[in-house]
Amino acid sequence: MSELFGDADEVRQRLDAVGHLVDEGTATALYLATVLDRPLLVEGEPGVGKTSLAKALAQALDTPLIRLQCYEGLTPGEALYEWNHQRQLLAIRLTEARGGRLADADVFTEEFLHDRPLLRAVRHTGPLPPVLLIDEIDRADDEFEALLFEFLGEWSITVPELGTFAAVRPPVVLLTSNRSRELHDALRRRCLYHWIDFPSPERTAQILHRSVPAANEPLIASATQFIGSVRRLDLDKAPGMAEAIDWVSALAALRVARLTRSDVVSTLSAVAKSPDDRMAITGALDELGCPEQARRP
Repeated sequence: MSELFGDADEVRQRLDAVGHLVDEGTATALYLATVLDRPLLVEGEPGVGKTSLAKALAQALDTPLIRLQCYEGLTPGEALYEWNHQRQLLAIRLTEARGGRLADADVFTEEFLHDRPLLRAVRHTGPLPPVLLIDEIDRADDEFEALLFEFLGEWSITVPELGTFAAVRPPVVLLTSNRSRELHDALRRRCLYHWIDFPSPERTAQILHRSVPAANEPLIASATQFIGSVRRLDLDKAPGMAEAIDWVSALAALRVARLTRSDVVSTLSAVAKSPDDRMAITGALDELGCPEQARRP
């Protein structure tokens, strides 16, 4: 079966074409994951673009994105498949009303099977494999992690009443983690690994320019410098790229041309996500170099 990308540079170019900038390391990791049919575990602090990477990859490949959002208490049924009990009961009652009777084999068919993300990825029949995003795997329980390990090793799911569904071609799998807990070594061994750092100032400016075209160059330059300085403060949650984009979008919506202290204070809700962080940033405005006078176009 043909490769999805010719090389890592093609990965970078096609992601760039859908508005997502990546560095050489990220492009290479994605290329190897597609060539080797291996899951890619992507870690990094919140807000650096792990989830948006999977979305952009699906868009670049023009293939469906199937997302499994993990959380504490996630059950196998919510990830694999569930039977539509309401439809089964309705079918039984309708048959009985006509004087008939349904056997178990009649109600445990694909007609009553509800595909959840993992089974949906396995049963995908499109020309290209789907992108399966298993988001925030570190929030799931150990038991689910063990189930996932088996799935990633076999690319198949067994439904006792119907048999085994196997993927024609493994999906392109991205797992994301914010490192709220350590993942099992067995799962890590099954995956390729990539860490996403917060972008350099140059790349941050490029991303902001691409994401917020209404923002002018002076605003992007001053916002990039300010975000970099804020990230060096002792905060509960340093702003990531998601917060930076939201913030510059807010500034552009307010027609800010050059960043000033009043602009920062009035839009701080996009950057600081706790009262303590808001106080820390506000108290460091002199240190962060925000001019007092507002300058608008």
